[in-house]
Amino acid sequence: MLSPRTPPAVTAGSELPPLAVPITSPRPDEDAELVDGLKCRDEAAFVTLLERYQGQLLRLALVYCRTKDIAEEIVQDTWLAVIQGIDRFEGRATFKTWLFQILVNRARTRAVKEGRSLSFSSITDEAEMPGEPAVPPERFRAADDPWPNHWALPPHSWGESSDARLLAAETMDLVNRAIAQLPPAQQQVITLRDIEGWTSEVVCNVLEISETNQRVLLHRARSRVRAALEAHFDER
Repeated sequence: MLSPRTPPAVTAGSELPPLAVPITSPRPDEDAELVDGLKCRDEAAFVTLLERYQGQLLRLALVYCRTKDIAEEIVQDTWLAVIQGIDRFEGRATFKTWLFQILVNRARTRAVKEGRSLSFSSITDEAEMPGEPAVPPERFRAADDPWPNHWALPPHSWGESSDARLLAAETMDLVNRAIAQLPPAQQQVITLRDIEGWTSEVVCNVLEISETNQRVLLHRARSRVRAALEAHFDER
């Protein structure tokens, strides 16, 4: 029998997949069967959901709090809230969206207590404020050039073995560090889109932002990460 006080298999020291390895999201109908089981207090259904989403929950929690111990507490609180509230889940959104909305709400509450608040309005403001160009303007030809707005300094090729280089441990570490240095809203969006492999619709629903804001934040985040990679490879 599943107890809301002691959810199984949630341990502070459990190993998680590497940050930069995408995780494929299951189809909503796969979750629906498990949700039905969870409503019947089927412990096996809960364990399956736990294994499916634990790593993703922890990575997103780390965007808000940075400290793994606190992130694990937020994830633990999220699962407890799921167990306690599953009977009220009506399926108006997917279970995944509902689950991560719970996490985001708890992470934001914890961030406020620690003075690291990231509100909905701050995410919107960051998306709407003018940002730096994705590529420095000086890398393009001037308007009076015979080839205006064409590349003056085109991106360097990363070579035929670029796939292998991108998969190298040091390069993935660089990607992770570049993401960690992004503004919080950009970090959230690129983590969910490019690391977890979520669709834009799910990201917008979970973070409660518009499609336009999501697209702007993702573009800025990707531009910064690519710039970090380009600088890294140019040094070689």
